[in-house]
Amino acid sequence: MTANLLEGKKGIIFGALDDQSIAWKVAERCVEHGAQITLTNAPVALRMGVIQTLGEKLNAPVIAADATSNEDLENLFDESMSALGGKIDFVLHSIGMSVNVRKKKAYTDSNHDWMQKTLDISAISFHRMMQVAFQKEALADWGSILALTYIAAQRVFPDYGEMADAKSLLESFARSFGYHFGTHKHVRVNTISQSPTITKAGSGIKGFSEFFEYAEKMSPLGNASADQCADFCVAMFSDLTRMVTMQNLYHDGGFSSMGMNPALLES
Repeated sequence: MTANLLEGKKGIIFGALDDQSIAWKVAERCVEHGAQITLTNAPVALRMGVIQTLGEKLNAPVIAADATSNEDLENLFDESMSALGGKIDFVLHSIGMSVNVRKKKAYTDSNHDWMQKTLDISAISFHRMMQVAFQKEALADWGSILALTYIAAQRVFPDYGEMADAKSLLESFARSFGYHFGTHKHVRVNTISQSPTITKAGSGIKGFSEFFEYAEKMSPLGNASADQCADFCVAMFSDLTRMVTMQNLYHDGGFSSMGMNPALLES
């Protein structure tokens, strides 16, 4: 792509962790298309030091914020608007974590305290973020908010565990808040249901590599990469998609529409 689709726009990218993460790719691509951004992640992630490298590369301020804290989110939007010199045009929510999955707890033996933490970090943080932005009038007219999700919100993938429930809630928040943001400020809210993608978070799920290969064969176009997801996010942040809102958009090479692919039977 050569057009600067985001020229003059200001954004906040949540969740960039390392150069494999989708949020990292999105941040790079947004700046390539002319945007100014701030980067944010939880304080523990910032202490790892890697995101600072991205911030220096993109001339993007890095602001620590626990996405489960309204106070941190309020500070994040205030600091971002100050650093960028105006209201925010786009936001990416790329946050997900499950303690039960990490600790290999069976779904039928879930620790419910851990489950509440999963829902708070992976889904309710999206509502918190939008509520803070809404109440602060931090989003510019015709802005765009995106969150990353996965098809396990609609279909059963046993090893994805409680993250499937978190993604279902995340998608519901996009529809519900999308109505309020749309009628109030013409801000659109959507989720992108991405192919299985090789990231630190994804690779930690049991059977990930086998399922990655399965999805690659099932999808007519193959799995969508993190770089391709970044391109899609740029399009969704741009003025070219002003009338798209409250949608769960599949970016998965056609996987979500398939029943069976003969390629699987031939392998």
